[in-house]
Amino acid sequence: MEKEKNKILLVEDDTNFGQVLKNYLELNDFVVELARDGILGLAAFRREKFDMCLLDVMMPNMDGFTLAEEIRNVDPDIPLFFLSAKSMKDDILTGYKLGADDYITKPFDSEVLLHKIKAVLKRNQELQDKQHSQIEFVIGAYHFNSKLRTLKHGNTSCTLSPKENELLLMLSEYKNDLLPRETALKRIWGSDTYFNGRSMDVYIAKLRKYLKDDSSVEIVNIHGNGFRLVVPE
Repeated sequence: MEKEKNKILLVEDDTNFGQVLKNYLELNDFVVELARDGILGLAAFRREKFDMCLLDVMMPNMDGFTLAEEIRNVDPDIPLFFLSAKSMKDDILTGYKLGADDYITKPFDSEVLLHKIKAVLKRNQELQDKQHSQIEFVIGAYHFNSKLRTLKHGNTSCTLSPKENELLLMLSEYKNDLLPRETALKRIWGSDTYFNGRSMDVYIAKLRKYLKDDSSVEIVNIHGNGFRLVVPE
């Protein structure tokens, strides 16, 4: 069975450069949609599913940084590269603060870009495979099944709400390690706003109540950073 090709959203207002890069990536087995500005790029992203976004920074109607924020509100995990003639340190830092996987300054070597794209997509796929490979977890005296959304302790069992389930799943995947607050908020709530943060705190409190019958299990708040699900090995 032929492997499905990865789909890339390329948002670039330079018509010639955009078309040349689109053709090059398509020759290397990618499906590429080219949008001419940020507004058209956002419309395309909301309309279709992509595996990666390549965004120019300086564009009419909506710049690449603004577009990246909008994309991150829809999908906080999609790989994202900035392609820009702007090489100032502040611009590069802004790109990375917006969650870019890479910030590539023009002109660049297309072959190098191709290898970077392949490396990030491979890493992202491996992370997804790892995340979805385990659905059952032992949490001290508890048994957690994320597919059924059940948390069992002895003869008692409760069914978790979708958000409770997703949050406990992420804590379990990061067991005894730091689950960054921003990571959980963006994946489950879509953005790390103040109000979403308060909502997550409520769900953390609910999970603590569910796990209270095993004193060796603890959800620790790492102030300003995130949470740790502490489970004896």
